[in-house]
Amino acid sequence: MMKKPLLLAGLLVLAVVASVAVYLLDPDPQAASTGTTPQAMAADPAPASGSPTLSAGVADLLSGRPQVTPVPGMVTMVDIGAHSCIPCKMMAPILKEVAAEQEGRAAIVFIDVWQYNDEVKKYGIRVIPTQIFYDAEGRERFRHEGFMSKADIVVKLVELGMPGE
Repeated sequence: MMKKPLLLAGLLVLAVVASVAVYLLDPDPQAASTGTTPQAMAADPAPASGSPTLSAGVADLLSGRPQVTPVPGMVTMVDIGAHSCIPCKMMAPILKEVAAEQEGRAAIVFIDVWQYNDEVKKYGIRVIPTQIFYDAEGRERFRHEGFMSKADIVVKLVELGMPGE
C-alpha cells in the first residue's frame, strides 16, 4: 500500500522531470509562438522579417561578452543576464530593436553572466536580468531588476539625456 507522502513526492519528481524535458526539447519559448522549431532556426540563419540589421559594433555590444562600460560619452544601458535565462531571452529582441534604432545616440550592452561569472561581482548583480543605466558622463543613474519593456527602456534613455532625432 502506497502512502500519501510517497505518492506526492513521486508526483513532484515526475513534474520536475517533465518540466526539464520540455525545456530541453524546446529551449526557445518564442519559437513556440512563431511556430519555428529550434532545428528550423538553426537551418535558416537569415534574420526574420522585421528583425533589425545590426552593425558590427552594435552586434559586438550585444554579444554577451564583457565590455568597457559605460560607453564613453554616451547614455548607456547595460543589460546583465544570460543567453539561456527565459526572461533574458524575452528581452533579447527588444535589446536588438532599441540598439538598432538608437545607434549613435545611446549604447545598449548585453553581458552574459552565466558565461562570464566575474561580471556578477563587478556590477553587484543579485538577480538577472538587471538593467543598469548610465548618463553620458558615465554615472550610474538607474537600476532595474527583471523584464523591462522597450517603451520603458527608451523613456529612461531619453530621461538620461539621449539626444533626439
